[in-house]
Amino acid sequence: MPKDLRIIFMGTPDFAVPTLQTLVEHNYKVVAIVTAPDKPAGRGQKIQQSPVKEYAVSQNVPVLQPTNLKSETFLDELRSYKADLQIIVAFRMLPEVVWSMPPLGSFNIHGSLLPQYRGAAPINWAIINGEKETGVTSFFLKHEIDTGDLLLQTRVPILEEDDFGSMYEKLKFEGAKLALQTVQAIEQDNVKPMPQPQTGELKHAPKIFKETCGINWDQPADQVRNFVRGLSPYPTAWTRLGDKTFKIFKVEVLENAGYDGTPGTVYTDNKTFVHVKTADTAVTIVDLQMEGKKRMPLADLLRGYTFNL
Repeated sequence: MPKDLRIIFMGTPDFAVPTLQTLVEHNYKVVAIVTAPDKPAGRGQKIQQSPVKEYAVSQNVPVLQPTNLKSETFLDELRSYKADLQIIVAFRMLPEVVWSMPPLGSFNIHGSLLPQYRGAAPINWAIINGEKETGVTSFFLKHEIDTGDLLLQTRVPILEEDDFGSMYEKLKFEGAKLALQTVQAIEQDNVKPMPQPQTGELKHAPKIFKETCGINWDQPADQVRNFVRGLSPYPTAWTRLGDKTFKIFKVEVLENAGYDGTPGTVYTDNKTFVHVKTADTAVTIVDLQMEGKKRMPLADLLRGYTFNL
């Protein structure tokens, strides 16, 4: 049965696509989407559309791609769609003139259990910090980023074998389900917005940069492992092993390794293992990528490469 609610959807990466797709497949009236401008990407620098735009075009949904969210041209166009509600997933920070426009408000889907892990990289930081669970939250937007009143939450366990890639996949689909539940609750006038609790220590999720992805071997092995899995497969932890820089996708903790060297010392037989000393024991490297080469299991690398230590 078609829904009368007029929705504008805002998002850019593939994380946002399942939410848009769920709305469309449940016959919600998505009157337009707002996404990032097309930009060159990859080795050939070909102009690429965002995943959200690609899906919207396939469904004949009008696409807006403003470079300036405060420009009168964009604001006039946005108003012309007469949206009742705006839904935001993995988009940029919105000015108040945008998020306050629809009468039913604008809600965001965030990849953490707010108020924990506000910021640009909530999934990465939850894993880096060794959390055992995370989740997705819907909340109404207000001035300060990720601080608006809470609507609904879904909790999702972080398993020992999970890394950023696997949790990203889980949460993008959980986020889509939560967005649908939130729209249905708003539609039925059945939402009870709750201010975010301000008690206890808040953990943050700032944007991650390449220079901050270097592995600190002075940490205990468990922390090194969590750091690696929290950045795998993207943006990827890195380190120097011998005279080369390697991206590290997976390590495992060696209990009671018994090495005497300083943290960061590399031990290998150049046939079957590469171990690196940590503050307390050591880790064994499982999956890596040498500069200029492709990603591969360690065993494959050691068939054709000898570490100069």
